[in-house]
Amino acid sequence: MSSAQSEGRGRSQSGPRSGSYERPHRPARAEGTPVTDRRSAIRQAALRLFAAQGYRSTTMADIGAAVGIRGPSLYKHVASKHELLAEIMIGTMEQLIADNIVAVSGTDDVREQLRRSVEAHIRYHARHRLEAFVGNREIGSLDQPDQDRVLGRRSDYERRFRELIEQGAAEGAFHVQSARIASYSILDMGIGVASWFHEGGEFSVDQLAYQYGDIALRIAGARPHGGTAAGEEEATGTRRRPTLPSPPCTRSGGWAR
Repeated sequence: MSSAQSEGRGRSQSGPRSGSYERPHRPARAEGTPVTDRRSAIRQAALRLFAAQGYRSTTMADIGAAVGIRGPSLYKHVASKHELLAEIMIGTMEQLIADNIVAVSGTDDVREQLRRSVEAHIRYHARHRLEAFVGNREIGSLDQPDQDRVLGRRSDYERRFRELIEQGAAEGAFHVQSARIASYSILDMGIGVASWFHEGGEFSVDQLAYQYGDIALRIAGARPHGGTAAGEEEATGTRRRPTLPSPPCTRSGGWAR
């Protein structure tokens, strides 16, 4: 769908149309209300509404009402609700990737790189629960090419975890049947955290992140230095685990894409 079609569809939800759309005259912006701050407020209002009632059930009029802007005036700041959804979802993935790059940059130890990657992943999902929830649920609501932009970034993000696990397996630090299944399992932990965690509960964000780092290392079959993975079976020559096929691609929830 073209940007013009997307814009038109977004506008049709916020007010009547008669022939071609003409933007109404708008008074000058009041001093003391920077455009960037207003745009941020609109985005946050849209995020809350998308999380609470779903993208398709949210109208531009709903978003405008949430920030005290009449429907037609909202278009001074944003072209459509789809533009807001794409901005939220692409921004979420770009921040996750940026956090991951920082996490792995301070060490060459693959175990520590995986732990730090998972801790950054959990911290983001604990502190940005609405972004994580909307980003996971609303993939199917994105039009092209924005859907592919988000899916491409999700694939890049998953690949970073998978390659760490593959590297660790090659170095003898990890023992896992499928690096892809392990990476999907680790990433899905973040989605779970976003669904139940709240500030002021039993665990702080840092405590939560550290414990999930431990769990992730177990998923990857991390061996202690010079040791063997916990629970690893001894090779007897009489029993072999079956080879696992690659999981199917899907576009509905989770990290399998």
